[in-house]
Amino acid sequence: MNSNLQNHSHKRFNSLTGEWVLVSPHRAKRPWQGQEEEINPEVRPTHDESCYLCAGNTRANGKVNPNYEEVFVFVNDFSALHDDSTNFQVNEGLIHAESEQGICKVICFSPDHSKSLAQMTIKEIQKVIIAWQHEYETLGALEHINYVQIFENKGTIMGCSNPHPHGQIWSQSSLPNEVLKKDKQQFDYFKANKKTLLEDYLKQELKLKERIIFENKSFVVLIPFWAIWPYETMIIPKKAQKSISELFGEDTILFAEAISVITKIYDKLFNTSFPYSSGIHQAPTNNRNNDHWHWHMSFYPPLLRSATVKKFMVGYEMFASPQRDITAETAASILKEIAKKI
Repeated sequence: MNSNLQNHSHKRFNSLTGEWVLVSPHRAKRPWQGQEEEINPEVRPTHDESCYLCAGNTRANGKVNPNYEEVFVFVNDFSALHDDSTNFQVNEGLIHAESEQGICKVICFSPDHSKSLAQMTIKEIQKVIIAWQHEYETLGALEHINYVQIFENKGTIMGCSNPHPHGQIWSQSSLPNEVLKKDKQQFDYFKANKKTLLEDYLKQELKLKERIIFENKSFVVLIPFWAIWPYETMIIPKKAQKSISELFGEDTILFAEAISVITKIYDKLFNTSFPYSSGIHQAPTNNRNNDHWHWHMSFYPPLLRSATVKKFMVGYEMFASPQRDITAETAASILKEIAKKI
């Protein structure tokens, strides 16, 4: 490892967004310092009669879930976006607004209320991936849908209102802010180099081996050089692919394995059901070739030193720039040790 990066304050450039993160390694020479505690794991039933996501139960709007046995997808009862919203614009001096249409869905990963992705089998996770593919393709084929965002909020501290294993899929008519940044950075790189940005980035990471947590034949799990969250990770396909639609057969199993490994590692880090927000960034569905896109899945976990000590984005980070103390390399070495025992 570069000793300057491990010992002195510096900025790291996020090649995917074009933004910087401040790193202050001298502030956290021993990342395991701080509160240590005994956590009693929550024991949940396989079926909870009060859960609006469990099979056969009635949801808040009165609709009854089918007795599903695998993955179950439905339109969100409290959607942030609606397909039939009125079209309008507001342009008055510096006051600008535009209407936004979309479809929001909930995806239940399993009928088993007690599980998370970390407890599901690879075959079960593969079925979630196949459902993601179907929704990306079906929603993306609609004329007014130009982007499909697949994500999961896990844990109450991430704002998750229900512990049942589930994620969300929001599709919309415009490209959201984070996607616009990545679209531009990847387009500019592809135009200049005729290869995807993540294809070349992955070659560097595979050569250095400093931040790689796990790899199989088709995927790499790593802590990106520019990570903001203490134990942020990214799953990247080794082959340049625009979207998860390009995954077939064995690749869906290998992607499921990567998800299984990193979620199990997280749960063992502080011996708790590890909270995070995860999401897949992939090519827009705007009828352009989007050859510059290389899809990837990111995990943003907030825990810093224990099951209850959280990294907050406050002060300087809210008003100036993201900042971290534990370097990506230090975090990677900790997760790699856990990976050896998975």
